[in-house]
Amino acid sequence: MAQLPIQNPFLEWLGVTLTDWSPGYAEMRLPVTPKLENRTNRVHGGVLCTLLDSVAGYCGLYSPPGELPLRGVTLSLTTNFIDSGAGAVLIAKGRVERKGRSIYFSRAEVWLDDALLLATAVGSFKYYQAPDPQSPRS
Repeated sequence: MAQLPIQNPFLEWLGVTLTDWSPGYAEMRLPVTPKLENRTNRVHGGVLCTLLDSVAGYCGLYSPPGELPLRGVTLSLTTNFIDSGAGAVLIAKGRVERKGRSIYFSRAEVWLDDALLLATAVGSFKYYQAPDPQSPRS
């Protein structure tokens, strides 16, 4: 399975890999370890929210190789926790629902071992252009 550059220090530290990325779609994976568990020995909801937010954001930010990378920020994210279970890998899938000039809307899911749906989300995201470090501040 291909591993694409994720360029996000927090996600890299957490162990998330970007395994599929194309226009309007992103997929990420995270191996389940005891460090991700809550007091009930299930994956912590914050981990699921991180995956949902990340994959829902990335699916609207694809740019072909050689083009400038796109960046975005989350405006809103509504999550639903569906189930819990034990397994080996979390698989997050995000799809763009609608795209405008400056804002896009997407839907995301996190699956356990690609068999058990754990959580879903819908979100709105704004394209973000980082300030030019060379330009003076006003």
